[in-house]
Amino acid sequence: MDIELRKEILRLLERNARLSAEEIGVMAGRPADEVQKIIRELENEQVICGYHTLINWNKEEEELVTALVELKVTPQGGDGYNKIAEQIYQYPQVETLYLMSGAYDFLVELKGKTIKEISMFVSENLASMDEVQSTATYFTLTKYKEQGVNLIKKKQDGRMVITT
Repeated sequence: MDIELRKEILRLLERNARLSAEEIGVMAGRPADEVQKIIRELENEQVICGYHTLINWNKEEEELVTALVELKVTPQGGDGYNKIAEQIYQYPQVETLYLMSGAYDFLVELKGKTIKEISMFVSENLASMDEVQSTATYFTLTKYKEQGVNLIKKKQDGRMVITT
């Protein structure tokens, strides 16, 4: 197995999931059927877990609210963090969930239609869990960069340069 080719395919797909096996093959200097075989293997091994489109919801009429919630928990038993995580990631509002080091144990990214909707979700579903000691909720105001992509482009000055 060509480890370097696997890494190159992953880097290319991470930047642009719409690339075809043929396009990746050209970029990597390999046959498309070899690239396709490696992509299937990566999917079967769950190295590639899905293909997503990054959307700048601030540019759309129906804007979504994003919040980051820190959770301090008391895990029960040896598999406690995993059990708590399983409870949390089942909710459709949960976009991302990380086990963290530091003052809080989990970082949860939530999306909802309003601040009130997210606040109610946190109080009714997360803060009410027996294992949760405390929460801290932060609402995003502006996203400048997400998943390596700049979301705000600088406007270019359209005036003519005049020199004397």
